[in-house]
Amino acid sequence: MAKGKKAQYEESELYRIRHSTAHIMAQAVMEMFPGEAKIAIGPPIEDGFYYDFDLPRPLTPEDLEGVEARMKEIIAGDFEFQREVLSAEDAQERFADQPYKIELIEGLEAGGMDEYGEPIEEKPEISIYTHDIFTDLCRGPHVKSTKKINPKAVKLLNVAGAYWRGDEKRPMLQRIYGTAWESADELDQYLWRLEEAKKRDHRRLGKELDLYSVSDAVGPGLILWHPKGGMVRKLAEDYARDEHEKGGYEFVYSPHIGKAQLWETSGHLDWYQDGMYAPLDIEGQQYYLKPMNCPFHVQIYKSRTRSYRDLPLRYAEWGTVYRYERSGVLHGLLRVRGFTQDDAHLFCRPDQMPEEIDRVLDFSLNILRAFGFEDFQAYLSTRNPEKAAGRPEDWEAPTEALRSSLERVGVPYEIDEGEAVFYGPKIDLKLNDALGREWQLTTIQFDFILPERFDMAYIGEDGQEHRPYMIHRALFGSMERFMGVLIEHHAGAFPTWLAPIQATLIPIADRHVEYAEKVAVQLSEAGVRVDVDQRSERMNAKIRDAQLQKIPYMLVVGDREAEAEQIAVRMRSGEDLGALSVEAFLERLTAEVLEHK
Repeated sequence: MAKGKKAQYEESELYRIRHSTAHIMAQAVMEMFPGEAKIAIGPPIEDGFYYDFDLPRPLTPEDLEGVEARMKEIIAGDFEFQREVLSAEDAQERFADQPYKIELIEGLEAGGMDEYGEPIEEKPEISIYTHDIFTDLCRGPHVKSTKKINPKAVKLLNVAGAYWRGDEKRPMLQRIYGTAWESADELDQYLWRLEEAKKRDHRRLGKELDLYSVSDAVGPGLILWHPKGGMVRKLAEDYARDEHEKGGYEFVYSPHIGKAQLWETSGHLDWYQDGMYAPLDIEGQQYYLKPMNCPFHVQIYKSRTRSYRDLPLRYAEWGTVYRYERSGVLHGLLRVRGFTQDDAHLFCRPDQMPEEIDRVLDFSLNILRAFGFEDFQAYLSTRNPEKAAGRPEDWEAPTEALRSSLERVGVPYEIDEGEAVFYGPKIDLKLNDALGREWQLTTIQFDFILPERFDMAYIGEDGQEHRPYMIHRALFGSMERFMGVLIEHHAGAFPTWLAPIQATLIPIADRHVEYAEKVAVQLSEAGVRVDVDQRSERMNAKIRDAQLQKIPYMLVVGDREAEAEQIAVRMRSGEDLGALSVEAFLERLTAEVLEHK
């Protein structure tokens, strides 16, 4: 098994460079506020690093310039990174004037948390790293000396607020984000990707392309889909639904609320109540907005006696669920409070389970590829002995089935040892977009618990009751999140089959409107999503506006085109295809639409 990207990164020289650069930045900030600055944590992250500080005043852009200049001086000093292991008492004495470090040391000594505030099982040794005059609590790793860092490949990016340990009841700190690379060219490429990401931001494009909005009158985290965005979503759902039918899924529908007892049986009220909305009182009974669809699908299964011959059953639903998210973490389409999951639940016999895992993984990858995604990374979460349901041997077959499926399809993956939730192993399938950013979408989750809690059964060949296996699968994760990723991956320029408007007719003058409308009717009857731009703007302005709206085709008509019963075809890329008959254009567009299938 090839190592996953995360594991490879954490063992790379680039990881060491970024970790070391974070320490150098911390030294420069501490020197800017001698005796006043309090320092928290500073880890490497996917594309750089950050450090959190408690400072006497807010940082300014000019401050960052000064910090960056000082960092380059420290780098030039060729200071060696030296590691030392301390007792908890010595460490506390060393950081006596740093309250955040004292809290971290106490967590390390107690054995419950590492220096980043993450839970750990074993009590680690307490180590520090020193370069020049700066010392920090740190496990490493680092480069040998500051001279190993390329000063032309370092850039501080911005300052953001961050609660200490992510707790809004704790102090708000200033988090400085930076990046570091091995070469100046790599830094330039990264800065270009950052600018490109701003252009692709789905919140910006959602407004510019009139796809969706969020209204204060409705509430934060609740999405209003406009006609254009609604069309893209409908096309995506229609395609996926058709593929589900071909794949042997049956569609079900379930209500938006359920009795409290349902959520007690499922365990959601025990494990997930903080993410659920307050109950509704209906005729003296408590009901909850559903945070998940699975208990309803279980009830459909249990609505009659099932035979071994009935299995497998594959239930699919585009079910809208509601989860409470703090206002501070809401983010466009990516983090919302009401969203629609393309949920599926598979119920099968134990002997059918490996094939069902194969089918669902293949199915998920094929659909995602149809939307233009090709680069995937998987994570297999395995049993945690401290909190796993069932016997260890119960986990072996499903874990091996998940692993074998990943091996067979050739998706790179890594093992998240002991990271499974207590009710079964799972695969998280992540994809990389056009800018190489990783997004979490698909989850394939094995479940030991719900079949047990709801006393699910089927009658086997022996005439006895047996417990079915249950597999949860969310392919897109949610339609809202998937749409956000889709918008950013394509920069709003959806492939022709997904474009809300596939072609716009541009009459050069008012006298050409009649012919343009005639062509529009012909195209519309052939299934093309088309409109006519009848504004009194100049032709070039109409073409420019259509390009800004990212419409795939602009069809210009004037005297010559009307007389020859043709259209002058331009693409949003700027390519001019010249004059074509309506039939020839239809043939081209139809072939393009069919390419994705």
